[in-house]
Amino acid sequence: MERNNQEIMVSVCCLTYNHEKYIAQAVEGFVMQQTNFPIEIIIGEDCSTDRTRQILDGYASRYPDKIRLITSPSNVGANNNAVRVFKAVRGKYIAICDGDDYWTDPLKLQKQVDFLEQNEAFVMCGHYSKKISENNEIHYMNFNPTPLIYSFNDVMTENKTEISTLTIVFRNSAEIKKMYTADWFLKCNAPDRFIKLYTTFVSGKGIYILPETMSCYRMHPGGIWSSLKPRSLKQKELHDLHLIIKIFKYSWNQRIKLFALYIKKYFLFEVKERSLQGALGTMRTIL
Repeated sequence: MERNNQEIMVSVCCLTYNHEKYIAQAVEGFVMQQTNFPIEIIIGEDCSTDRTRQILDGYASRYPDKIRLITSPSNVGANNNAVRVFKAVRGKYIAICDGDDYWTDPLKLQKQVDFLEQNEAFVMCGHYSKKISENNEIHYMNFNPTPLIYSFNDVMTENKTEISTLTIVFRNSAEIKKMYTADWFLKCNAPDRFIKLYTTFVSGKGIYILPETMSCYRMHPGGIWSSLKPRSLKQKELHDLHLIIKIFKYSWNQRIKLFALYIKKYFLFEVKERSLQGALGTMRTIL
């Protein structure tokens, strides 16, 4: 069978807005992938006001059999952009990388798909990643990577260190596809965390982290999260925690762990930002 007639194995999903300084490096990381299976690259370009669209039009013309560009006449917002990209995928697996980050290993997708094909106990495979500044200065890198395994509990309680979204490849099962049309997906502030939570919850499977560094996460003033002040960031995290409490079903042990996380990280903040009654209400909802 000819390669072009095979079913898509991996859909690479990229969300971008005003990334003209970085988008070329991201796309180069996609097209350099060496695989023994077909991939597609779906890029949601959210009506950037800089040259991001023009740069992507050039890549789409160069790789018409690989790159699909999703655009609109007006800005749709980060979550809606994610939904329209995810709804367009055809692959058995989904890989994610935003337009301001990039991959560094041409065998990244091959290694991750090989692992998932051989290990049904896992729904997602990630790897280690460097954190760099806008000037390419290294802010973080683990020089002694080891294999890691995470569960739903780990993601729920934020007991995780190496699970950056630009590293993940996950199974695009029928059950997981329901996430893209869920009302809560459009309401959350950090869709990447909810992807990890939902995939592990509905599948009952884990996340495996390969002991290799194969990508770079870029911190810069225009980043969605890095540009937020601490109070605004905490507000968004608290909002997402309330969604997490409502969306998923928990065992008593999981509720205790979620309660401990709330007390440690959010209780005093919610008392100050809202009220003591509001914080007590959150505690009652958890338990």
